[in-house]
Amino acid sequence: MRKLWTLIGGTVFLSRLGITAVVLLAASLVFAQRKPPEDVGVTRATLGNGLRVVIIRDPLAPVVTVEENYLAGGDETPEGFPGMAHAQEHMAFRGCSELTADQISAIFAQLGGSGNADTQQNVTQFYETVPAADLDIALRVDANCMRDIQDSQIEWAQERGAIEQEVARDLSNPTYKFMTRLNEDMFSGTVYGHDALGTKESFDATTGEMLKDFYKRWYAPNNAILVIAGDVEPSAVLAKVKDFYGQIEKRSLPPHAEVTLPPVKSESFTLESNLSYLLAFVAYRMPGSDSPDFAAIQILGDVLGSQRGNLYALVPQGKALETEFGLAETYPKASVAYSAAVLPADGDAAPVITEIRKIMADYATNGVPAELVEAAKRREIASAQFRRNSIPGLAEAWSQALAAEGRNSPDEDVDAMKRVTPEDVNRVAKKYLVDQSVIAAELKPKPSGAPVSSNGFGGGEQLTAAPTKPVELPAWAASRLLSLEKPPAQPSSADLTLPNGMRLIVRTEKITPTISVVGNVRHDPQMETGPGKDGVSNVLEDLFSYGTKDLDRVAFQKALDDIAADESAGFNFSLQVLKQDFSRGVQLLADNELSPALPKEAFDVLKPQTAQLIAGRIKSPGYQTGRALSRALLPANDPALREATPQTVSSLTLDDMREYYAKTLRPDLTTIVVIGDITPTDAKRVIAKWFGGWNATGAKPEVDLPRVPDNKASATSVLDSSQLQDSVNLSEMVGITRFDPDYYPLQLGNHVLGGGFYATRLYHDLRQVTGYVYNVDVRLSAQKTRTVYTVTYACDPQNVSKARDLIRRDLIAMREEDVTPAELQQAKALLLRQIPLAESSENSVAGGLLARAQLGLPLDEPVRGAQLYFTMNAHQVRTAFEKWIRPDELVQIVRGPAPQ
Repeated sequence: MRKLWTLIGGTVFLSRLGITAVVLLAASLVFAQRKPPEDVGVTRATLGNGLRVVIIRDPLAPVVTVEENYLAGGDETPEGFPGMAHAQEHMAFRGCSELTADQISAIFAQLGGSGNADTQQNVTQFYETVPAADLDIALRVDANCMRDIQDSQIEWAQERGAIEQEVARDLSNPTYKFMTRLNEDMFSGTVYGHDALGTKESFDATTGEMLKDFYKRWYAPNNAILVIAGDVEPSAVLAKVKDFYGQIEKRSLPPHAEVTLPPVKSESFTLESNLSYLLAFVAYRMPGSDSPDFAAIQILGDVLGSQRGNLYALVPQGKALETEFGLAETYPKASVAYSAAVLPADGDAAPVITEIRKIMADYATNGVPAELVEAAKRREIASAQFRRNSIPGLAEAWSQALAAEGRNSPDEDVDAMKRVTPEDVNRVAKKYLVDQSVIAAELKPKPSGAPVSSNGFGGGEQLTAAPTKPVELPAWAASRLLSLEKPPAQPSSADLTLPNGMRLIVRTEKITPTISVVGNVRHDPQMETGPGKDGVSNVLEDLFSYGTKDLDRVAFQKALDDIAADESAGFNFSLQVLKQDFSRGVQLLADNELSPALPKEAFDVLKPQTAQLIAGRIKSPGYQTGRALSRALLPANDPALREATPQTVSSLTLDDMREYYAKTLRPDLTTIVVIGDITPTDAKRVIAKWFGGWNATGAKPEVDLPRVPDNKASATSVLDSSQLQDSVNLSEMVGITRFDPDYYPLQLGNHVLGGGFYATRLYHDLRQVTGYVYNVDVRLSAQKTRTVYTVTYACDPQNVSKARDLIRRDLIAMREEDVTPAELQQAKALLLRQIPLAESSENSVAGGLLARAQLGLPLDEPVRGAQLYFTMNAHQVRTAFEKWIRPDELVQIVRGPAPQ
């Protein structure tokens, strides 16, 4: 329930990103006096109780996102209780003024299961994305919680176990542990020295009464900003907001904590890691979002992270597997900038850290290239356009700008970056890239022990919970949620085939003057790789980033920078480009995809790098866990058990790359989806111009794995001493494919088991009642030839068997008893409402169209599936589970610390 950044594959990502004339308001509202010129399409108001309201109309889909921002977070927690704000965020789901925990869970489950929240350093956000027709219900729930939260000791006693599991999960993440230590060093003696997560010790000492006191101090309309974005009529929405929130009383607010930052003391440290590679960091303290230098710092970060810059040059030089420069932990008074380098597991971080420090010192002394500053500004301006192509992303951008940064709109950041000059960037580089204040760190991998068979069955408590009882919803929710509706028809997409066999799908969306392209070449390296050549696809994929036959790596990146486009090539490829540059963007994408340079000097660097990376990976706990699962599920000698080794990669030649490229990259296995401000006719003309000359030779390779028999039960443990909790995977092969009619009742049953927070069986049993887990996920991964049924969770080692027994009991019940009418109705509501919610961003629309096309499903499969779910009965669900799900044949893989 928190926003965290995680490092995946050497790249750091923040977990979430990313409009109607002002209307006349009733006399009881206090009007915002200022309407900035960029507010076209935005409605603003401030209610008499101080609640600020912003409504942004976006007709992308019949969907709306509501984001309620309270201006309090980790900074406001009492001394010794660093997770108080985080705990209060959790407790908002455990009962509000007129709603019980069960009612809140049932409402959000039937709205599509999208309600969630996060706690940051200076803001707590509650957000939900729902069908536009259900906006009233989402607003009523949020208003109930603004009016009062129960914070009962009984509910906290149950939720405490779950939140402590969240703490254990994050403290098992090596990059989170690094950031925890970095915050302590960067911001020692201030509220920034700890983040909002909290500790087990502080939660053990927390009471419901303490939480209620925190709520009364900070959860008030005059300390909140309500952001609503989506396909809504603003004047009608504003009237509803007045009705639901207008009578909530304002409160006197305590002062926020003062932040006085001491100088940073240079330091170096090493932490153990369960990653498959070594990570080297060099971090600097930077000004925060309140600073007039913040815009220049953002541009500086873009410049230093550019693939045309000196930091990234370490990659083609063979000194690093990957690099990145970015901003993290951005607070009002300070932020952190980091350089990160990915190295082989057995590498030496010291020389790379020294080189990174020299690169940064050189930029600080001599300045940065002016052309990279202009390229960064173009990209930031273009990125602001693309963020508007997502309704949740739009609400998030406005919430972050107004609540977390204190801006008037997201455009303020963009406008400030437009004004940044190369001189500004050089000034802040000189001021803040100070080597004497560097904090350097390395995350050093600790290899896993070999997987061992274990007794993963039995020994747990046989808990018996009462049957799930129907939840009586309030009348204002029941009137809509208890009557199922089929989702609205989706906008049509043009489905075309070019003469060379390539499939082209086009969806016109005129939200912004932007166009996105996603594509995929169907292939499976385990089916297409020659004997002894495993790993050839790994090296080939990395070679695509080294330019084309006409443009070398730097020249190709400059061509993308000139039009502020983002592009990637390979078996999965993509392009994001402004409308006016669509043809040039597709030209560059096609040049990279069809005429990659595949240079020998790059191959000579990448081959040993890949071999080193694989050598580290095969020793890592994550790899050992995945490998143990594959061996347990699949028969011996199955193609999916093939694996790249340092030896197979080291034996590869450049001719192997070229031969594999020619064999596997084929237009008749390729699908391209184009979405944005373009017609199908124009999209086809441009795609045909640049991809039409691409032709396949020879017979199509086989890219589908063969069918496999059912697996047998087994249990395996993988040692991961860096984790505080056990991660558990329960899986089995299921004898259907994605095209089997039983896929749909199995999916409906899965939504009885999970997907709706406390309102579903597994969450009720494993989180709400027992507090064993923070998350439990159940999924059916169905492909053309194979299907895997999986339940995953993480918990303290002593609770692994207890949780597994509850899961087994619930699966047996699905086989032996019809689900209740209330559960069936709720599961249908979850599935039916999730269909339009999947249309809430252009990226999700394009990804869905591409996935369905490559799998061989109709493009309108969600609507066809909705018809099946709408008429399905409990007997069909039970019959499908009885036929296919085998609770006693689950494979159990446990990854975690040594038994105590």
